[in-house]
Amino acid sequence: MKVTTMVFVRVYVTESSHLLNKIIHYLKNEAKIRGVSVFRAVSGFGETSEHSALMLDLSLDLPLAIEFFDLKTKIEPVLEYLSSIIKDEHVVFWEVKTNN
Repeated sequence: MKVTTMVFVRVYVTESSHLLNKIIHYLKNEAKIRGVSVFRAVSGFGETSEHSALMLDLSLDLPLAIEFFDLKTKIEPVLEYLSSIIKDEHVVFWEVKTNN
């Protein structure tokens, strides 16, 4: 089995930050990342407040996690870009192995 080392990135934002479309556009059209997944949380808390959705509540400020991975050479400029628009410690990344 051939193994490739990549970098996996997870970005934490909230819906009210209005950053999702900007980040997705950048990842798809400028950075040409191979794929992105976005997860909407039902509950979460951070440094400033708590966010949650009750069964009948339609909150518009829930936490979002944006995940993607690619080669280190493609991820490095992405991390630079993200650090310019997202608060410190809201972007985490680590090396992963993929089979190909």
